[in-house]
Amino acid sequence: MINLKNIKPLYIYGFGIILAALVFIFLSQQDSADNIKNPGITANQNMPNDSIHKGLNNSVQPPSKNNVMADVMQHLAMLKKAADESPNDTIKIKEYADFLSAAHKPDEALIYYNKILKVNPRRTDILFSVAFIHYNEKNFEEAEKCLNKVLSYDKGNLTAFYNLGAIAASKGDKNKAKEIWSKLVKEHPKTQIAELAQKSLNEI
Repeated sequence: MINLKNIKPLYIYGFGIILAALVFIFLSQQDSADNIKNPGITANQNMPNDSIHKGLNNSVQPPSKNNVMADVMQHLAMLKKAADESPNDTIKIKEYADFLSAAHKPDEALIYYNKILKVNPRRTDILFSVAFIHYNEKNFEEAEKCLNKVLSYDKGNLTAFYNLGAIAASKGDKNKAKEIWSKLVKEHPKTQIAELAQKSLNEI
């Protein structure tokens, strides 16, 4: 059973980004832990110690918090450079903005998401990303504005509609949340969003 107190209802569009980052960090840390548990096992453990390979056995550094973070920062710098040098390339800008969002830099991410919206204000995917950031920052009014914009461009967007219920619940307006989620369950049965709405109704 889902506990609404422990979930971020706007996860449908934004959570995948954060989850990907967490998995990456977890796997990196896990690799490092494995090396600590097995200090004799390295990437070049079977390298021959002949005249050609002599001195190379210690050249490969095992993954660690420091070099993983360095790789992330280097990648972040590359993405920023690409985004800044191509102000009309919304793909590069979005890639950088998504990375900033995943790296818990919401204010910086918003700057680049808004650059995309200036080029194309009808980008519902970007509006969802902006709504997700505002929701996490508990700026429910701005999150609601973004979702209403999504619905103005895509009236049948069930995810935006569900998330308006999530915002209502977060603001303490349980009646409005119930109204929105009940409508989803009634009018769109046997859909994943209706199942999520029903679970939310059960917990409110």
